[in-house]
Amino acid sequence: MAIEDNLNAAPTPESTGTPPPLTKNQEKNEAKRKAKMEKFLAKKAAQEAKGAEATGNAKPKEKKTKSVPKPKDTFVNTTPEGEKKDMTLEMAGSYDPVAVESAWYSWWEKQGYFQPITDNGKISAKGSFVITAPPPNVTGKLHIGHAMGISIQDALVRWNRMRGVTTLFVPGTDHAGISTQAVVENQVWKQFGKTRHDYGRGPFVDMVWDWKHKYGDIIMKQMRRMGTSYDWTRERFTMDDMMTRATKETFVRLFDDGIIYRSNRLVNWCHRLNTSLSNLEVEKVEIPGRTMMSVPGYPSEEKFEFGVLVHFAYEIEGSSERIVVATTRIETMLGDTAIAVHPDDARYKHLHGKFARHPFVDRRIPIITDSEAVDMEYGTGAVKMTPAHDPNDYEVGKRHNLEFINLLNDDGTYNQNAGPYCGMLRFHIRKQIIEDIKAKGLYVDTTSNPMEVPVCTKSGDIIEPLMKPQWWVNIRPLAEPALEAVRDGRLEITPMAAEKDWFHKLGKFQDWCLSRQLWWGHQIPAYFVRVAGQECDSGDINYWVVGRDDAEARKRAEEKFPGVAFELEQDPDVLDTWFSSGLWPFALMGWPDNTDDFEKYYPTSLLETGNDILFFWVARMVMLGMHLTGKVPFAKVFCHAMIRDANGRKMSKSLGNVIDPIDVIQGISLDDLHAKLESGNLDPREVSKAKEGQVKDFPEGIPECGTDALRFALCAYPLASSDIKLDIQRVDGYRKFCNKLWNATRFALMKLGDDFVPQAEAQLTGRESLAELWILHRLNVAIRDVNAALADMNFMVATTAIYGFWLNELCDIFIEYIKPVIAPGANPEACSSAQQTLYTCLDQGLRMLHPLMPFVTEELWQRLPRRASENEPSISIAAYPEPRSDYENAKAESDFKFVMDIATAGRSLAAAYNIVAKSEFYISNSSDASYALTSSLSEGIVTMISGCQSVTVLRSGEAIPAGCVVSSVGDEVAIHLLVRGKVDIGQEISKIEDKISKVEQLKDGAVKRTQVPKYETVVPQSVREANASKISNYDAEIEVLQNSIKEFLVLKDGE
Repeated sequence: MAIEDNLNAAPTPESTGTPPPLTKNQEKNEAKRKAKMEKFLAKKAAQEAKGAEATGNAKPKEKKTKSVPKPKDTFVNTTPEGEKKDMTLEMAGSYDPVAVESAWYSWWEKQGYFQPITDNGKISAKGSFVITAPPPNVTGKLHIGHAMGISIQDALVRWNRMRGVTTLFVPGTDHAGISTQAVVENQVWKQFGKTRHDYGRGPFVDMVWDWKHKYGDIIMKQMRRMGTSYDWTRERFTMDDMMTRATKETFVRLFDDGIIYRSNRLVNWCHRLNTSLSNLEVEKVEIPGRTMMSVPGYPSEEKFEFGVLVHFAYEIEGSSERIVVATTRIETMLGDTAIAVHPDDARYKHLHGKFARHPFVDRRIPIITDSEAVDMEYGTGAVKMTPAHDPNDYEVGKRHNLEFINLLNDDGTYNQNAGPYCGMLRFHIRKQIIEDIKAKGLYVDTTSNPMEVPVCTKSGDIIEPLMKPQWWVNIRPLAEPALEAVRDGRLEITPMAAEKDWFHKLGKFQDWCLSRQLWWGHQIPAYFVRVAGQECDSGDINYWVVGRDDAEARKRAEEKFPGVAFELEQDPDVLDTWFSSGLWPFALMGWPDNTDDFEKYYPTSLLETGNDILFFWVARMVMLGMHLTGKVPFAKVFCHAMIRDANGRKMSKSLGNVIDPIDVIQGISLDDLHAKLESGNLDPREVSKAKEGQVKDFPEGIPECGTDALRFALCAYPLASSDIKLDIQRVDGYRKFCNKLWNATRFALMKLGDDFVPQAEAQLTGRESLAELWILHRLNVAIRDVNAALADMNFMVATTAIYGFWLNELCDIFIEYIKPVIAPGANPEACSSAQQTLYTCLDQGLRMLHPLMPFVTEELWQRLPRRASENEPSISIAAYPEPRSDYENAKAESDFKFVMDIATAGRSLAAAYNIVAKSEFYISNSSDASYALTSSLSEGIVTMISGCQSVTVLRSGEAIPAGCVVSSVGDEVAIHLLVRGKVDIGQEISKIEDKISKVEQLKDGAVKRTQVPKYETVVPQSVREANASKISNYDAEIEVLQNSIKEFLVLKDGE
């Protein structure tokens, strides 16, 4: 059968690993930029020509002009797919994330670096680390939550792989039954004006498979762009053959165990999608009171009233008495089968056992007593009961054996049980029935009532509780072992708040509805046995059998109904998507077969996810895994925080603050952000509001940050907290950090030279200077801290340690310090030692950083020469740094810190006296030991003080030049700055006096605020304390400035 072609629009350009072509807006902006540049250059040329004409042959005065930024060249990746990047090319002058991140991933993948490394097929002696990645929806697109999970998981996987642990990181996608079917149905309707019923089940499912094969792997390409080191040879899909077999096996086993059963119970029904939903697919929208809302399936201009209580009366049978009840869903009164009152409520005791008459249908409504369902202090103390359309009323109906009357058809119209309203849409009835109640004189009033409206997250439809015969899982026998696993420590859940939720919510878990009225998904392997000559009720479980295939189902039916003719009809419904994804950690290892992967890699090590699906997915995996395999499926669950915007708001398309990770990686202009909104499915009014939000949050668009900066930034937050505020400027800051790494490595490679050969081993030679011993000690401290932090999954500590080592210690101090040591003409032995130490820091520092920033570290590490003892082809499989006892050197740290304190004191003096260039320092020593230390490091101290021209070290007793100011550094050392002749003392005093005047004005204002009447009694204590603190700080600042004047006057007197 022919299937329609061109089913879907092309995937979005940002979906792949290469930068997209320019959009129309980008082309317009580029054209505008070029036009402005041409206009500027023409104007400049005209001005120069005019100036030359005016001055004749006079030599024109040279004038500095502001340089115009050169447009960034577009990078073109010329490396063939899967081949290693050519590192013999000259290193670029600055960091370019597009260039750096090109080519590496396909090479890593082709080389098989992401597959488990074993010892002759056995798990490494160092153990294993296995993560089965949470499968994103096949319809999905990378969002910031995915990016955070990827950054966390891949950092741990890469760290363990480099440590020699056998690692396995399994990728896959979820078939996402409702979402995928909805996407394809919408596309079919838009393009061909047909529904799935026009095609039939088989052809339509084939169309969904075609769509999946064509576009379903977009998100996986995006994850490659994130650098995720998945073992793609084990990629799974929740509807592939392996997962389908496991899904059928699970259903049959649970049915045989008495855990799966069939029952006619309330479900969440979406009329728009014509299916039941899990609680996860229902959003409880809070409204403050009376609200007019539009509903899918009705004209857009038509709105309906929500958030009100309608009070109306039932007439008591055989009397003129009435009883008043209230409801937020007045249309459901057509299904009322009881009125409940509290047994102790004196107002209604005379009505116990009596009946009310329904005003619109021929029905007697009993008045029952129920102390659980009724609060006699609330409202009228009488509660209408609609057991077939309300969860609370359902329980009352079960207790009192009430009649369950279903009013609704699947399409949202009312059925014959609604009497005169049969065939009308539910919310049209809501309007009409109030008018009809008024006409009968039964209406009392309508009051505003805050409430939650259940809304389908897929369609926006208002959810209705509806009675349906469905397949259910009895949760109780599965939940208790899952709770016990956490109690006895077999399963660790972090953070602690998530563990508390586990006990609180899992203990209240309701039975799980498995049936979904869809075509895309795992068709339920249950079969209705239609026995010839019998009235067979599909609601009777005795007429149902299950089977892993048709043959097994037929055999079971023959055993159940021997010697009779029958027909088998497979349940047309499909299983809830969470059922198959609940098998994820063991089914993708080959279960139910005892495969080699299942033996080696199950149970897994870690499940990392957002805390929003702790119960919808994680709990199901634990319950099913323990029941089916006898083992907890993972040793630890880590729930990361929810990401909010920089202002703490939840990310929402209507606010315009949703951040697409691909936009952060490659950058996007404000115009293009607006264009994405316009091409989406937001209401035009919401588009306008969202644009305003984008202008406020991203006035210049989002800068190009690159994958490495994004990964590092996401890991640098306190991930175990409940919420984090993602600031794009912070991500951009880490892009600048990447540039710092680039420049430091580029500088180091130039200073090492092409003929540099690192030592065969990274051991000390005994020739290292104090600065070298210090940086190696700091490297060791960073390695120790990072390893411990990653083991504890404390990523904020890990990123802080790495960032501090690279930026504050290696780049800002050590590299600056050794510049004179490795300069041409320096001592060869000292130069060689410093080069070896610099190489060690670069090599180990890049390895240490790699799990968090995989691309830039590979690019830079590949440019370093190798030690003779090492031959790893990629940093991704190189050994991760471990602390070394020979690098531990507390004395070197203490001594070098003393030197840094001297430099800090010198910088403070220069700043205090405003000497920004050619500063001359003298270091006086009171002991031979301090002289030996400071004199050996004087050249380095020069590099540590900006603008320093010279540092002269003096022995004890040597004269200090006149006109110096001094700062003591400990008991034995002082640093002196030559001021005389360097500054205009009178001018400096005048500047300080101006500062004092401004501070005194601020102080006077603060004091004045404390002199208002009744200050001590009227003004809050916190405000008074803040004012007192400000005044105290102003006094301290004035005192410091006055002391500076005194010091300048002393210098002036000495002139």
